[in-house]
Amino acid sequence: MPHESPPQPARRTRRKEARPAEMIEAARDLFIERGFAATKLEDVARRAGVSVGLPYVYFENKAGLFKAVVRESVLPNIRLGEELLDSYPGPTDDLLRLIVNRFWQMNREPSAGLPKLVVAEATNFPDIARFYMEEVVMRGRRFFARIIQRGIDRGEFRPVDVMQMARVMAAPLSMLTIWTHSLAPHELDPGATAEGFLDAYLDLVLHGLRAAPKDTPDV
Repeated sequence: MPHESPPQPARRTRRKEARPAEMIEAARDLFIERGFAATKLEDVARRAGVSVGLPYVYFENKAGLFKAVVRESVLPNIRLGEELLDSYPGPTDDLLRLIVNRFWQMNREPSAGLPKLVVAEATNFPDIARFYMEEVVMRGRRFFARIIQRGIDRGEFRPVDVMQMARVMAAPLSMLTIWTHSLAPHELDPGATAEGFLDAYLDLVLHGLRAAPKDTPDV
């Protein structure tokens, strides 16, 4: 009797399992290209190559799809930063340099256009803005607060109001992301690069936070 190969999963089944991710990717691109208000679920379905009614099977509405986009596209990067913070053994200023460098690398990803979208749509869609504040902005502030507290605990940073300083540290990076996806292509100063901005940012932040040197004991 000839040997029978084990049954292979049907192409249709594999395709079905991939559909939510495909719709999330399509929605991310359309939200960034057109804005939240101008994007319809039917447009997402066509971009993803699925039937126009399928998004309603996986997502309650357009807001639910947007939340899925944020959770799948933005939050994993925050988790990577948190894992790095938990495991990094070296000085806090080196840790911050590494995090800022990774931030700029992530700023080249397609999802980096989402902050500009949220800022533009916040007034008309306050529920979306509130969700983004809770899921992304506040988590980012807590992340920076942990970095600052780490430096204070290790004697590397001077004591400061940790949560207020976290807001101050997060804001320029958020603005750089928005700038990169809006006015940067029209920048008139050829020296105004993102890399130069980040170098200046680190210089200002690290010198501002650095603990005063301990007095040298008398010989």
